[in-house]
Amino acid sequence: MSNTWEHYHHAARHHEEAAYHHKEAVKYDQAEEHEKAAHHAYLAHGHSQDAVHHETEAAKLHAEECARPVTPASAQSGPKKSAA
Repeated sequence: MSNTWEHYHHAARHHEEAAYHHKEAVKYDQAEEHEKAAHHAYLAHGHSQDAVHHETEAAKLHAEECARPVTPASAQSGPKKSAA
């Protein structure tokens, strides 16, 4: 699994967690349980920050991969298969 894919995967999971906690914060806020709402809002913010971090790292890795020049040696992924 490539590092770029791993970062995108982690970002997606953090976005899901942030959405869950945001939904919980809204629910508790409507029920006027402000401490619980604040706690879930805090967790949602943290997951959002983690998601942004992973998206940034994935973008950096992707840019590095795209910036590498393609050479004939790197273009070949291995020994050629014979047509049987």
